[in-house]
Order: sequence, then C-alpha cells, then structure tokens
Amino acid sequence: MNSLPLLEDMRQLSSHMVEAARANDWDRLVTLEQNVSALRVRIADNDEPVSSAAERARKIELMKQILADDAEVRRHVEPWMEQVRVFLGTLPAGRAGNT
Repeated sequence: MNSLPLLEDMRQLSSHMVEAARANDWDRLVTLEQNVSALRVRIADNDEPVSSAAERARKIELMKQILADDAEVRRHVEPWMEQVRVFLGTLPAGRAGNT
C-alpha cells in the first residue's frame, strides 16, 4: 500500500495537534496523538517503495512538516509537563502514586 495518503492524513492530524497544544486542550491532544500513532503503525506495516521522484519529494515534505509540528507541540507541552512534575513533587509522601 502506498503510504502517501496516510502521511497526508498524519500531517493533517499533526496540524490539529499544534492547535490543541496552543489551546491547552490536553484531552484533544491525547486523542489526536493516539490517531497519529495508529497511522504510524499502518504506515510501517504497509508501506511500499516510492514509485517516483515526485512522490519521494512529497513524502519528504510531509515528514518535515510533521516533525516541525511535533517540535511546536513539544514547545507547548514541555512547560506544562514541568508544572505537573513540580506539583507531583510537592504532594505529601505516598500521595503521588495513589489515585
């Protein structure tokens, strides 16, 4: 199976992930990431060799865009994660692991 349509879908989802991260919509971000992960598995399981130079160029362009989106998401998520770590570190002993 040609993975180009799946990469197009992944790029669309990664763009939505950036929007969710910017909006601090963590639930939506998690859902989108799960969808991206499922696409990643499908691509790995079903990819065929690139058939043309144009297809190769498009795949490279999509992957660069996806990686740029990932960097942007991390730029928003990492400060939030640090706040969570600090918060969990201030809980009384025994509370951080109990839910």
